[in-house]
Amino acid sequence: MSDKDFEEPIEPSTGSGRREVPGDEGSEAQASGPDSQGDQTDAAADAADDELTVEDILDAPQTDEAAVAEASEDDRDLLLDLKRVQAEYANYRRRTEEQRQVEIDRAKGSVAKGLLPVLDDLDRAEKHGDLAEGSPLLAIAEKLRGVVARLGVERYGEAGEAFDPQQHEAIFHAPNPGDVADGTILDVVEVGYRLGDIELRPAKVVVAGGAD
Repeated sequence: MSDKDFEEPIEPSTGSGRREVPGDEGSEAQASGPDSQGDQTDAAADAADDELTVEDILDAPQTDEAAVAEASEDDRDLLLDLKRVQAEYANYRRRTEEQRQVEIDRAKGSVAKGLLPVLDDLDRAEKHGDLAEGSPLLAIAEKLRGVVARLGVERYGEAGEAFDPQQHEAIFHAPNPGDVADGTILDVVEVGYRLGDIELRPAKVVVAGGAD
């Protein structure tokens, strides 16, 4: 028998100089397949997202208290001074806006006060029946009263109300007719007008009962 018969069979080469091991090709394909590479890429991206950069730390929101606590002594004094100036400026703006509104109301009140005598004349004309429906005087009265209402002027003072010295001026105390309580307004000589908190004119009234 020749030596040729005892030679071990040579396995087919894979072309890369190594023997092919059964099952090796599938394992290697599974390890280097597209799905595996995608999972590794996603994991790397998630890890990168979890890492904080210097820019992230510097751009993170910080409360005023934390900024003052972490600052040096000199910077802390500057920050406190800055906060104080900001608070004073905010208060200044608020006071300025309030004062501006007061001045606007005063200007409106000055205009409205000039119209009060005309409004009184219209009230007297209405009591005498001169503001008949369809008359030119009624149209003028409605327009003028509409202008005053748009300015924010309110009228007050009605018969039957309780007398209030903060709002009414008692020009006469009449004997109590007996069907009302003392201090009740029996008649209004001149209605009162106010613009917001500004008293333009108190209502002049006749009060039931004697003066206290």
